[in-house]
Amino acid sequence: MNDSTETNVAGTHRSLQLALAAARTAEENLGQEIVVLDVRKLSPLFDYFVIATGSSRRQMHAMSEEIDHKLEDDLNDRRMSIEGYDTSQWILLDYGSVVIHLFDNQSRDYYALENLWAESERVPWSRECGNQNAE
Repeated sequence: MNDSTETNVAGTHRSLQLALAAARTAEENLGQEIVVLDVRKLSPLFDYFVIATGSSRRQMHAMSEEIDHKLEDDLNDRRMSIEGYDTSQWILLDYGSVVIHLFDNQSRDYYALENLWAESERVPWSRECGNQNAE
């Protein structure tokens, strides 16, 4: 492996680690229908999408804040931007290689990101799948 390949592998591993941590944190904060999509073959900009549904504005805010704390404090990553926090229909957290989409029920159905990115691979992430992907 050359240096460029090793950097890509390390970056991809780091992206996966962030995506899985975000999914688990969403679950811990009562997020629903949580999906992790591997979009590396479809987008040169992002590696993974994490998609979750929240049941209320307050819950979506808590979920986004806890994900931010987890990725920043525990994994030393920094959010590049956030969109939609005030309206809380679709909160987008951009961590560069990982983008987290938190929807209310109506917006998730309307935008249907899983259908838009249907060619992406779903990544097993739940506790039942173990932590082998995160380490």
